[in-house]
Amino acid sequence: MKIIVVGATGTIGRAVADALETEHEVIRASRNGSTRVDLEIPGSINAVFGTVGKVDAVICCAASGQLTPLASSSDDEFTLGLKGKLLGQVMLLRQDLNHVRDGGSITLTSGIFKEPTPGGSFGALVNAGLEAFVQAAAIEMPRGLRVNVVSPGWVKETLEKLGIDSGGGTLVSDVVRAYIQAATGSMQGQTLTPSPR
Repeated sequence: MKIIVVGATGTIGRAVADALETEHEVIRASRNGSTRVDLEIPGSINAVFGTVGKVDAVICCAASGQLTPLASSSDDEFTLGLKGKLLGQVMLLRQDLNHVRDGGSITLTSGIFKEPTPGGSFGALVNAGLEAFVQAAAIEMPRGLRVNVVSPGWVKETLEKLGIDSGGGTLVSDVVRAYIQAATGSMQGQTLTPSPR
């Protein structure tokens, strides 16, 4: 398969691209890499396809967010992830429809907190919106295309880098398996949530 991994310089995206490269042709795309994609700049998505042509799958691992206090943030700070993480991935999917081969796959990224987390209310809204969007969009996908979303939660290796207790984190290898399952399997409209072990 020919697969674009968007966000391929992050912890998850790099690991997903590394794992897929053992069997597939992988194009690594990111805001700062040689193949540039920025979810906040819709034209950058089409520009990539102009260079690489048709693909069999697109995996988006670029969906980052931050904890934002409900009461003490400005409206702009509170809704920071709306353009990139939510609308950016929606636009990515819409543009992918013209560039992914028949029967191909698009995988997006949401997220989850095991327990409600201070500063996590807007993130919860964005993540729930993405998961609802994927479930609803699945019935409209043309030409046998599939769409799914991975909800990785806290990644153990990221928590360790941040100096935070990583006991409740999920190994990046387990998260990678969920992305590969979504991209190469037969599921449609599903949310995959890898669990800590």
